[in-house]
Amino acid sequence: MSSLALRNAFALNAFPAAFSAAPVPAGRNPPPLAFLSSRGLSPVSKRRILTIFRPPTAPSFRLQAVADDDEWGAEKKILKGATGSVAAVEEETTDVTSVTAELKRKLLDQLFGTDRGLKATSETRAEVNELITQLEAKNPTPAPTEALSLLNGKWILAYTSFVGLFPLLGAGSLPQLVKVDEISQTIDSEAFTVQNSVRFVGPFSSTSVSTNAKFEVRSPKRVQIKFEEGIIGTPQLTDSIVIPDKFELFGQSIDLSPFNGVISSLQDTASSVAKTISSQPPLKFPISNSNAQSWLLTTYLDDELRISRSDGSSVFVLIKEGSALLS
Repeated sequence: MSSLALRNAFALNAFPAAFSAAPVPAGRNPPPLAFLSSRGLSPVSKRRILTIFRPPTAPSFRLQAVADDDEWGAEKKILKGATGSVAAVEEETTDVTSVTAELKRKLLDQLFGTDRGLKATSETRAEVNELITQLEAKNPTPAPTEALSLLNGKWILAYTSFVGLFPLLGAGSLPQLVKVDEISQTIDSEAFTVQNSVRFVGPFSSTSVSTNAKFEVRSPKRVQIKFEEGIIGTPQLTDSIVIPDKFELFGQSIDLSPFNGVISSLQDTASSVAKTISSQPPLKFPISNSNAQSWLLTTYLDDELRISRSDGSSVFVLIKEGSALLS
């Protein structure tokens, strides 16, 4: 309790003794102005002392306007902003995925009937190149060589602009003799090997020609390929030749039923020869010339589609074996 003692310049002996303030009970504050008793003091020799007590000053409070009186307001705004950002990212990802799926569908539609690019017209090639460029701009794997698990596996060639393959693909124009059934590339990301393979089929047999190579990662998108050996697969002969009892030739019906015994003997001989030939090991030969190197740039990669470009600016569109895109 604060107090202020005022020593008056004049004597207070003029005040009667009865004017002295009564004692203040314990535990209670004195009135705003209280005179303490000066009893016992000589009015002549002593001056009366006037002591003024003031009540304690109440604490001062200052009101301040608050924009948001909700103590969770700021956190709610942060959470709301974060949720909105996540939703925006998810929406953007969904949009990109749907656009990419549509581009892939259009690309496959353009490739239909082109026989891996051999029969593609100049107009079709221009449309294919435009779709490829759009897909490359939306590549979900910007560093394919750092995602070797996606590169790993067997890839089936769906389209190419590499003119060096056209004579090979042209073998399909002789359907009665031989046909290119499949062109594939198998990548082993653990052994860093690549096998390019072409499978041919004929009336009674099938075979394949392959090259084995090693590859080295040179950049996030490019690998260097060095071919080591070629392989000519052992022909796989059909071990069951079915000859009908009757057939028509130039409008006339031919009956072979009288020759069933001879035909059965031929079928048994063919089956035996097929098994003997097919059991032979493939023919391997080394590739050691200085031109047996190339590089491959992967410009688009997901779990079912790959687009690559070679050092001759040729483009290759490949589909992962087992993908629904092949159906």
